[in-house]
Order: sequence, then C-alpha cells, then structure tokens
Amino acid sequence: MNIAHARGAAAARLSGPSRRNVVSATAAVAAAAALSSCSVPPAQRRSYPTADPAPGIPIASSRRAQLMQILAHPDDDLYFMNPDTQRMLDAGVPLVCVYVTAGEHEGVNHIPGNPNDQADKAAYSSARHQGLRQAYASLLGLGRFTEWTKDVAPLQGGHRAEINTLVNGYRRVELIFLNLPMHTRRRYMALPSLWRDRALGLTTVVAADSPLRRAVSYDYDSLVDVLVGLMEQYRPTVIQTLDPDPDIQHSDEATRKKDSEQRGYSDHGDHTAVASFSWAAMVRWVARATKDGGHVPAFVATAFRGYYNRHWPKNLPAAVLKEKADNLVPYGGDPRWECGNPSGCGDYSVGGIRPLKNKKGWVRSTHYRHPGSRTVVAAEPSGRLVAYGVLGLRAVRWRETRPGSGQWGNPDDLGGGPLAPALGGATLKDGRQLLFALRFAEIGGRGGPNRREVVLLEQGSPGSAFLAWKGLGNPERGDDRGRRIGVPVAVAAPDGRVHLFVRNADKGISTRVRDASGDWDRWRDLGGEEVQDGLSTVVDRAGRVHVFAAGREGVHHWTQDTMGLPLTYRAGGGLPVPGDPVAPVPTHDGGIELYYRRPTATAVMAVRAGGAPARPRKEGFGGFGPVSVAAAPGGPVLLGKDTHGRLQLRTGRRVLTRTRGMAALDAPALHIGRSGATVVGLGADAHPWTWQPEAGTAG
Repeated sequence: MNIAHARGAAAARLSGPSRRNVVSATAAVAAAAALSSCSVPPAQRRSYPTADPAPGIPIASSRRAQLMQILAHPDDDLYFMNPDTQRMLDAGVPLVCVYVTAGEHEGVNHIPGNPNDQADKAAYSSARHQGLRQAYASLLGLGRFTEWTKDVAPLQGGHRAEINTLVNGYRRVELIFLNLPMHTRRRYMALPSLWRDRALGLTTVVAADSPLRRAVSYDYDSLVDVLVGLMEQYRPTVIQTLDPDPDIQHSDEATRKKDSEQRGYSDHGDHTAVASFSWAAMVRWVARATKDGGHVPAFVATAFRGYYNRHWPKNLPAAVLKEKADNLVPYGGDPRWECGNPSGCGDYSVGGIRPLKNKKGWVRSTHYRHPGSRTVVAAEPSGRLVAYGVLGLRAVRWRETRPGSGQWGNPDDLGGGPLAPALGGATLKDGRQLLFALRFAEIGGRGGPNRREVVLLEQGSPGSAFLAWKGLGNPERGDDRGRRIGVPVAVAAPDGRVHLFVRNADKGISTRVRDASGDWDRWRDLGGEEVQDGLSTVVDRAGRVHVFAAGREGVHHWTQDTMGLPLTYRAGGGLPVPGDPVAPVPTHDGGIELYYRRPTATAVMAVRAGGAPARPRKEGFGGFGPVSVAAAPGGPVLLGKDTHGRLQLRTGRRVLTRTRGMAALDAPALHIGRSGATVVGLGADAHPWTWQPEAGTAG
C-alpha cells in the first residue's frame, strides 16, 4: 500500500507474531483507549486524544535546542546521564530538570562516622536540592555556592512546584522539584504503586527552606498531565529519561537489597515508574499536539540504563570517569561547608570519593536503553542522501536539498509511533529500503497493558513511497517479558533473505528471517550466552551472515556454516572483553575484523573474529564509547568520540575532529559514498547535520 494512501487504509488491524496485517489507526485508538480507561472506576474514566500512526502529519520545527531531563531522584542525572548532560550544557543547550520525588527516603542525611543522625524528611529533601544547586553551578562554571533564583512554578491542573534557576552567560539551568514522596505508610514504594494502582493519591513533601510552603496531591493522571504541561511549556527538542523496561535480574533477597534493586529487575523501582510516567507523558503530548490537525512536536528521546551498570563491564575510561565523579562531589557536599542552607549542604553519603569507592559501580558507566544509530542513511540513484530517524516518537525521513549539499530539508512524517529512538535498517538488492523499529504498542499504568512489538516499514519500489507499517510481533510471550527486548537490527543477505535480530528477555538473541519472496518465518531463539544490547551484523565475502554482541567475559558470535543455513552460536571465540558494542567489518581475505574498546580503555583495538587465537592490534584513536567502522578503498574508516565527547573520524592515517556545528547526539551514522566518508547525525535541535571532513562540511 502506498504511503500516501495509508491513512485511508487505517482500518487494517495491527498484526501479532503470526499475522502480517498493517499497523493501523484503529489499533492505535484501541491502544490509547486501553491506556486511559482500564484501571479506574467508570465514573472516573477520562478520555484522551489518541496518536494517529498513519503517516503524513505535519511536523513542527523551531531549530532551537532545549534539553529536558525527567528524574526519579536528585542525583539520577549525575549518576546515569552524564557525561551526555555536561556535553550539551557545555555547548550552550539550556536545561530543565524535573525531579519527581523529594528524594527524602527515610529522612536521614548520613554523615560519615556519625551514627546518631536524626530523621527529618523535609530537611533531607532540602539538603539534596542544595547539593543539586552546587553541582549544576559547578557545571555552569560558577562557584558551587552561587545564589540561585528560587520561585514557585504553576503547573497543569492547579499544581505548584519549587523552581530554581541559574544563568551564566548563554547557559541556563532550571530545576523543578515536584517532590512526590518515595514512601508512604501503607506502601513502601510510592511511585511504583502510583503507576500500578487503580486509585491512589500521594501528598507531596514540602522541603525545608522552600518557597513552596503547602503540600499538594497527585494521582496517576495528574502526574502525567503535569509532565505533559511542562513539555508543552518548554517544548524540549531532547528528552532524557530513565529506563522504562529494565532487564530481568534474579538475585537472592540479601543481594537485591544490597544492590538497592526492585524484585526481579536490575534497577530501582522509582526509576522504572518515573520512566514509565515519562514515556506515557510523551505519548500523550504527541497525541494532544496532533489532535485536530496539529503538528507533531519535533523532539528526540533517550532512555538511560540505571542499576544495569552494576552488572556489566564498566565503559568509562579514567579521564571521563574522573570528570563524571567530580560532578558528584559538590552534590554530595560536606557538613562543614557554609552553603547558606540550614538543612544541609548536600547528600552526605555521596560526598568526597565515595561514588568511586562504591562497589555497585553505578558512576563508572553510561549505557543507553535503546543503543544504535540515530539515523539510517541511504543514497538515492542521483547521489542525494536520505536519512531516516525518529522525531516525536514517529519515524521520519529527511532528504538532502541537493546531492552533496550537506543540508537537509524538512522532515517527512512516516508515522508508526510511538517508537523507541533507534531504527534498524536493511537495503534489498533492488535498492528498496526496510526500516525496523521497537514500538511502544501500549504503555498503560493502573493495571493496563504494557506491550512492545517489532514493526517494519518497507519501500514499495526503489526511491518511491513506503507501504503501510507491518507488525512483526515479539519473540517473548506476555507483556512483562516482551518489555525486555532490545532494538531490532537487520541485514540483507546476498541470497535475498533478510535476517532480523533482537536481544530477548533472557539476554540472548532471537531472530526472524524473511525469504526472497517476502514471507517471514517464526521467531527463533539462537541460544548462546548473556549479552548486552547493541547487536551488530555483517555479511562476509562468502555471503554468510554474522552477528556479534558484547558479553561479560568476551564477544559472542553467531554465524552460518554456509549462506542460506540457519545461524548458530560459536562458543569459545576467546576475544577480549568489550566495554561497549563491537563494530565488525569484512576483510579482503574473507574474514571479519572487530573494532572496539576494552572496559575503561581509551584506545580502540582491532581483533580477528574466529579461527586462530585472538591477537588484538592497537589502533590508537583514543576516546570513549562505541565506535563505528566501514570498509573503504583506503582501508577501514573509524568513527567515535574523543575523551572530550567530540566526534572524530579516522581515514587512512588521518584523524579528524568535528569542532563546529550543533551539539551532536549519541551514535551518528557513518556512510561511505562517492565523495568518501560522510557522517550524518542528529543535533540537540532535533535536526540532522552532515560532516564531510574531506569536503569541508562541518555539520
């Protein structure tokens, strides 16, 4: 079905694992209705506008940048979202942080060596707020005790919250404290209960020394509405949240409590609940904005892993880790400081070098819930580049204004939302483009469904319009396990098959294969050992498909014996442990080389996959985070970040650094075309940029 006619075909139903029907507006209406009505008494039910998954809705664009972070606790941003937050602040992107809980816990601000600390929830909340002011003043380049402007912000539905503002030149930070309680008398975990329960109200904690002197009450809907109202007010172009779907993690009760994790999952219960509220709010914001012909708000979302960092190799090298940990020092404060806040000068249990000494290791990594490239890039026959990405939780397409211009036109809406931020792509032999996405099919609190599925968008003919979205289901049974799957990754093989892979709930890999006629087989578990998300695929010179993933003790590998056969797990590769996803590239002699950094290392290494024992080769290219690699006539081209977070590109023996242009979001795409290496990514203004160092395009 042609994309221009998809809206007229919206009566088709969304397919399940064994059906091949298209994503439809009817299904979206049903999903949103379930979100809004399944868990409150009929007299209290509310109706909401529902997002239309069909394409063609206009997209708003201001080309300004605004970062919004939605956190459960004071310090979640410093532990889990840095260094990304710092890089955007350094680039002049204004920031608003929304802290949902008061962070009051049991009210004790633990002073090291003092066993007689007294519980005072209002004071402890105030001390944590003071710590945040100290940390962000330092991040803005000011003295940690710089005075902030404190005020009361009116919110949606008559709610009010404390807001603190600090400006230094062109840089601006606003901190908004909703101050919902972490615990109640009846329910130890208040926010998870608010997300789940049919009828629950929470009364806020009034922090000591706050300009807001009266508590207010929240229920499920009012919290979502307040978050939507803040999105409508600030119109963020980047929204950073915590992980709405953390990994399954089986621990004995003593270990679970020691690790501060919720039962069964690798994160704090408040992190998951607040992330779920945040994603529900983004869905509702888009739905409200597009009602009655309105525009899709142009924003990108990033979800960060939380206590996941405890369980996997650490990925920040010493220099980056020191900078990140240093930003926690002013937050932790010191009881001897004279900060002007009678309730305390920070969260004392976090002060000094304690974040680095903490065996849980949260500060030592930064991981994304949905890793992968922000853009899928392809070239039209004319040489003009096309980029696909996710804006406003919907798939979009940008085209270069002319071949090689490095400038991008306005986005075309391809629909399909709400989608996770990273797309998978594959190009068929005839040039048709396939796009794969992880869809939040339903995200409902109050006992409602919480369902994820993999969806496909296929081009009708090379360079033409797209057909309607198709649902490819989920390799897991049940909503709870289905939430744990990863970002889809796909590759087209020379025999005409398309291989689709996702990380599954058991932290292994599942696959579906499409034959040359376009029919998909069922989901199949490939076995093997536990891996991180961020799968990578490649086809060797013999036409065999390979999949690689980072594990706890090495790189895991699946491949075919010969082209056309099923992939199987190859144990005993003996490859060194990676800190991030690995980047494979085929070699001229038919082999595969992998490029990645070891945990905490700055240098990239190259290692041969399979065969003889691994002999890593140091490539230099110092920095941190994952790298991308592409084959080119002059040898492999590498793309990654230096230790300051700037993009760098290695072509031949030259290393080039991107020093101009809009602040870049994580994971741009590396494309090798007629003019050599081209990097295409998204900026903090939610608009694509191009960097072609050899052509002088700065991005």
